[in-house]
Amino acid sequence: MSASYRPTIGLEIHAELKTRTKMFCDSRNDPEAEKPNSNICPICLAHPGTLPTINKEAVRQVLRVGTALGGTLADYAEFDRKSYFYPDIPKGYQISQYEHPLVAGGSLNGVAITRVHLEEDTARSTHEGEQSLVDFNRAGVPLMELVTEPVIHDAATAGEFARELQLLLRTLGASDANLEKGEMRIEANVSVSNSGAPSADYVEVKNINSFRSVERAIAYEIERQIALLEKGERVVKATRGWDEGKQQTFHQRFKEGSADYRYFPEPDLPKLVLSEVAEFSREALAATLPELPWERRERYLALGVKPEDAVFLGSTSVRANFFDSVIRELGDVPAALALAVNYITSDIAGFYAKSGAPEYERITPSALATLMRMLHENKLSSRGAKEALQVLVEEGGEAEAIVKAKGLLQVSDPEALRTLVQEVIAGNSEAVEEYRKGKEASLQFLVGKSMQASKGAGNPGVLKELLVEELAKG
Repeated sequence: MSASYRPTIGLEIHAELKTRTKMFCDSRNDPEAEKPNSNICPICLAHPGTLPTINKEAVRQVLRVGTALGGTLADYAEFDRKSYFYPDIPKGYQISQYEHPLVAGGSLNGVAITRVHLEEDTARSTHEGEQSLVDFNRAGVPLMELVTEPVIHDAATAGEFARELQLLLRTLGASDANLEKGEMRIEANVSVSNSGAPSADYVEVKNINSFRSVERAIAYEIERQIALLEKGERVVKATRGWDEGKQQTFHQRFKEGSADYRYFPEPDLPKLVLSEVAEFSREALAATLPELPWERRERYLALGVKPEDAVFLGSTSVRANFFDSVIRELGDVPAALALAVNYITSDIAGFYAKSGAPEYERITPSALATLMRMLHENKLSSRGAKEALQVLVEEGGEAEAIVKAKGLLQVSDPEALRTLVQEVIAGNSEAVEEYRKGKEASLQFLVGKSMQASKGAGNPGVLKELLVEELAKG
């Protein structure tokens, strides 16, 4: 990208909230139900004469998100009608929020946030040949929308922000935020200028279903707009989709402005004065917050974990909860905990990356902690630990039982190893001679041979000491 061009990016992220019922009715909040149109009622189907009621838990969850983000919680809020027609909008309008959202301001990962508001989700359309089908199980599901300020200037920062938001939502228990299921949807507004200020027109990129695609779509759109400007052409304000197969954006429609939606206050819902609800005070909401992702990373750093490992260990709730249990098991043995960090971020992570198996489905924190204690206490060699660990992640079980069954216990008794060492010296006369002439590398060779002879059970430190002692005898 030419240094004279500056991209400006703003994100709009939707997340389905985990509530028992939908946003404005008592239908079950289960958009993934196997049977289409099974979680519906006259209200979410917009039958004439029906009236919506506000889901209090959905409001609370958005306010909890706002509290975690350090945003300003509204005292006064209201819902609005956002008018547009599409087959998956049963009312012909969507109940959303416009001028008076629940949360204003705040920040995440150093990115300023404009607002966080609450609305209802649409139904889900599927297209089969020449016909389209609509499943209304998703219609009316509580949907949080977060809008950032246009302060992001590269694709990587946008991707990192989206990942951190997903982790926050999962940590709070507000949403599962699964992109593949559409529980979290990311839209990027991309504008490029060559004067440092955003151009008048921007492009909204939709249909992005993975974090990697977010970064690729933004990067592609930046280059596409630069190419247009280089040719003296104008960037047209529009909505574009992301084609994962072709790795490029494509035109969908020209972008609507807020005036096109004809917002006006929803007449069938009451105005919200949140200060009248005691559990919606900032203090009450803050008391419900768990340890937040950035707080957890700081705690890991205080334990001596490297920054990159702290990010990895805290990047999913499953991984962080597993590691926290290991901390409780090994907190009194820092060296053993350091070993655990190394094995989790290397061997265990490598296994799951290669196999695709659900993380920590079989291995337990207790089993890993026991294995790390044995390794720290020299009851087990690193080779033996790796072999036992493979069994634990693939099959589960107890560490001590696996180590004993496989004969992996490390032998540290000098007298039990002396005969073996003497045999290695006798069988490797050339290396012995080289060592006695001053070649230190030959000693390590003899240690390796001794480890082989002990089938990995010999303590390498003890073997080395015995070798030096026996070789000194001449």
